[in-house]
Amino acid sequence: MPFARTALSHRRFFSKTASLSRLDFSLAHGTRLAHTMRPLTPSDLNPAVIDVQYAVRGELAIKAEALRVQLENKFHGLPFERIINSNIGNPQQKGLDQPPITFGRQVAALMEYPPLAEIVKDIWPADVLARAKELRDEIGSVGAYSHSKGVPLIRKSVAKFIEERDGYPVDPEDIFLTGGASAGVSLLLNMLITPTKSGVLIPIPQYPLYSAALAQFSGIPLPYHLSEVDGWSTSLHEIRAAIEKAEKDGAHPRALVIINPGNPTGALLDWATMESIVHLCEEHSIVILADEVYQSNLHSPDTHPFHSFKQVVRRLNSPVPLFSFHSISKGVTGECGRRGGYFECTNISDEVRALIYKMVSVGLCPPLSGQIGVDCMVRPPQPGDPSYPLWKTETDCTHAALAQRTKLMAQRLNALPGISCVTSPGALYLFPKVELPDAALKEAERLGKTPDTLYSLELLDETGICVVPGSGFGQKDGEHHYRLTCLCPGVEEYVDALENFHLLFMKKYGAIN
Repeated sequence: MPFARTALSHRRFFSKTASLSRLDFSLAHGTRLAHTMRPLTPSDLNPAVIDVQYAVRGELAIKAEALRVQLENKFHGLPFERIINSNIGNPQQKGLDQPPITFGRQVAALMEYPPLAEIVKDIWPADVLARAKELRDEIGSVGAYSHSKGVPLIRKSVAKFIEERDGYPVDPEDIFLTGGASAGVSLLLNMLITPTKSGVLIPIPQYPLYSAALAQFSGIPLPYHLSEVDGWSTSLHEIRAAIEKAEKDGAHPRALVIINPGNPTGALLDWATMESIVHLCEEHSIVILADEVYQSNLHSPDTHPFHSFKQVVRRLNSPVPLFSFHSISKGVTGECGRRGGYFECTNISDEVRALIYKMVSVGLCPPLSGQIGVDCMVRPPQPGDPSYPLWKTETDCTHAALAQRTKLMAQRLNALPGISCVTSPGALYLFPKVELPDAALKEAERLGKTPDTLYSLELLDETGICVVPGSGFGQKDGEHHYRLTCLCPGVEEYVDALENFHLLFMKKYGAIN
C-alpha cells in the first residue's frame, strides 16, 4: 500500500509538472492554450454606451474621411477634388481656415515658451508681453496642474467680463473653467440625473451633445419643438406641453436646456420669451441650462441682440437655479482644439457648489492652454492698447464674412424648388427644410436610411460637401432638414455646387422634369 500511494503521488507530480511545462512553453513562445479568454464584445460594456448617438461626427463624417483618403490617389475617380466639412462648427479646420486672433496666439506662444519674450520684446506689442507676464506670474508653467476650478486670476477675468456684459456683480467662486463648454454640460447633466426617472427638456432641433449625454447618464430626453414658421422661435406652449406629458408619463423634469443663439437654427430669444421661461421654471422647480456659446456670433446685432439668462434672472430677482455656458470654440475666437470654456453658477447653494467642486477635482484641472484662451477671449485688447487696431480688424473681418455668407446661402437656398430656409441671425449654421419626392422616400426606406440621410449621402458623393442630416438633431415627423455651416470660404462656388446637386437630385427622383 505505501508503494501504491507513492506511485500515485509520483504520477500526480509528473502530471502537474508537465502541465506547468506546457504553460511555461506557451508563455515563452507566444502560443495559446486550449482554454483562452473570450474577446471583449459590446455586450460586456455599459448598455448606455450603445444608445449614445452623435450625428455631427457620425456616418456622414466617417464617410467623408474615407473619401478624403481616396482623394490622395491621383486616379481617385471622384467627381470633386476636395472634401468640404460643412458638418461641424470647427472654424479653423483645414479648408475652412478662419484666421486665428493674433493677440491670443501671441500670448499663448509666450506662455508655451517664455524665453521667446526676449526674442520678440521689440517686435510684438507691449500689451501682449504684459499679459503673458501677468499670466506667467500667476500660473507658472503651463505644464503644471492648476486649481481644479481653473486659475483664480482667469476666473476673476471671467467674472469681470460677465459683470460688464450684464450689469450685475459676479463672485469668481461661481465660475468653473472647463475643457470646452461640452465638458461642463456633461458634468452637470450627470449630477442632475437621479435614479427617479429624471428628465431634461431639450429643444428640437437640438445640438446632439444633449441627447448623447442623456443616453450616457440614463436620463430621459423631454423634447419641445421650436417653431420653424416663426423663425425657429421658442414656444412656451411647447415647453408646457412637454412638462405635462413628462409628468403624465411618470418622469420628473429636472432641467431645461436653452441654446441661445440656437444650434442648429441660429435663432435668438427675445427678452419677453426669456422672462416667461424663467417664470415657468420657477413654477415647476426646474433648473435652467443656458448654452450661450454663440453669444458673439451675431449677424445683425442692432435688430437681433443677445441677452444672457443671467441678466434676465437678476433683473427679475428670480431664485431659479441657472448654469450658463460659454466657450472659446465659437465666436471669432474659434479655438476649438484648445478646449477652453466655463460655466457660471447662479442661485446655486454653497453645498451644491462644493459638490460640483468635488466632481471637477476628479478631473484634476481643465487644460491650461484652454484657460489662457478663455482669458484672452474675455479680456481682449481695449481701445488705446497697442494690439487693439489689429484685433479690431481681425474680429470685424470674421463677423462680416460670417454675416455675408449666411445671408447669401439663405437667399440662394430659398430660391431652389423644394427648399425653405430660415435666415439665421446668429451662430454658424443654416438648417434648411427639404421637401423630398416620394421616390426618394421609397429609396431611403429600401436602403434602411432616413430620407435626409439619403439626401446628405448623395450630396457628399456628388460634391464632396459633408453636412449633417436633420434627423441627427431632431425634427417633426415627416419633415426633412440638414444642417450646414456658414464657415466655408469661396461661398459662391460652394452654393453653386449645392444648387446643382439639388436640381439633379430632384430630377433623378421625379420631382422636376
